[in-house]
Amino acid sequence: MSGLRIALLANLKVNAPHGTGEPRDRWSELDSERTVEGIAAALRQAGHKVTFLEGDESLYGKLQRGHFDIAFNICEGHRGDSRESHVPAILEMLGIPYTGSKVLSLALTLDKPMAKRILAFHGLPTPRFQVFDDPCETLDPDLSYPLFVKPTGEGTGMGINGNSVVRNEGELRSQLRWLIDTYDQPALVEEFIEGREITMGVLGNERPHVLPPLEVDLSRCPPEEGGIYTGRIKSELPDSPLYVCPAALTEAQEEEVRRLAVAAFRALDCLDMARVDFKLDAHDGEKPCILEINPLPGLCPGVSDMVMQAEAEGISHAQLINAILDAALERYPQLVVPALPEPALALA
Repeated sequence: MSGLRIALLANLKVNAPHGTGEPRDRWSELDSERTVEGIAAALRQAGHKVTFLEGDESLYGKLQRGHFDIAFNICEGHRGDSRESHVPAILEMLGIPYTGSKVLSLALTLDKPMAKRILAFHGLPTPRFQVFDDPCETLDPDLSYPLFVKPTGEGTGMGINGNSVVRNEGELRSQLRWLIDTYDQPALVEEFIEGREITMGVLGNERPHVLPPLEVDLSRCPPEEGGIYTGRIKSELPDSPLYVCPAALTEAQEEEVRRLAVAAFRALDCLDMARVDFKLDAHDGEKPCILEINPLPGLCPGVSDMVMQAEAEGISHAQLINAILDAALERYPQLVVPALPEPALALA
């Protein structure tokens, strides 16, 4: 028996609607052909029929005519401050099941200040912060230098460079002016947590499975990147950091980052998959602090953090992709899944 008819939905870099005067990294978060080809191959390996569709204005009609059982969605969106939620909203309008988080969660997590407010409400550790609509606004007296400046609604390190850590008033105002002008959006200013970069992948729903912790070691990256995980490193120099998985954590540290990853996943109502990014505070006993949660983590074979984490646990890229699909299918009991040639991956 044949498998499911799956619409693989993504926004490819090669299809980005470029405009004049846009920042150099405007489309950094969009996906590569390698990512889409890898996901499609994984789903086909499991016996499914896969059709790739670009998540642009033409998508609605194509979905209407496609008679798909489910969509595997990794669309980042092209415009708007809730752009990651556009395609899920269309899918819900058409009644098409889909993988990944729903409309509200995707809108909330792309709004970094709102996501941090929700984390704080649930008592989860995240750096104190302030949102600046204007670079001349008064700094909250509860915040102290050094501070970290980034856009409120971007991913893949967009707007983060070697000047993002500011240590005095002059540096703060200069970076605020540049960021607000360049990205035409407010700036998020938060306490800079000095310490190790740790990321955690989460799979599943009712009993989320947490993948091994991955440390991004920036010690050999170019000095002009300022010792931080910049957009340039993520997009242009991905081979410059050392990716250590599993990270060298104490048993107590690993237990805590696992607990916090699941707590953040649930607080933001994520589904099927997410990646939670941490810093281990070097000035507070390396206690973990949540920086961000990404419900649309990269899934590029051999490259993306979550893929490396899965591989460290013996889970192949194909198994990871189909585990995400299986998690979604459990949420749609009305879908009759045909018998497939290979058993699904069982996650403990």
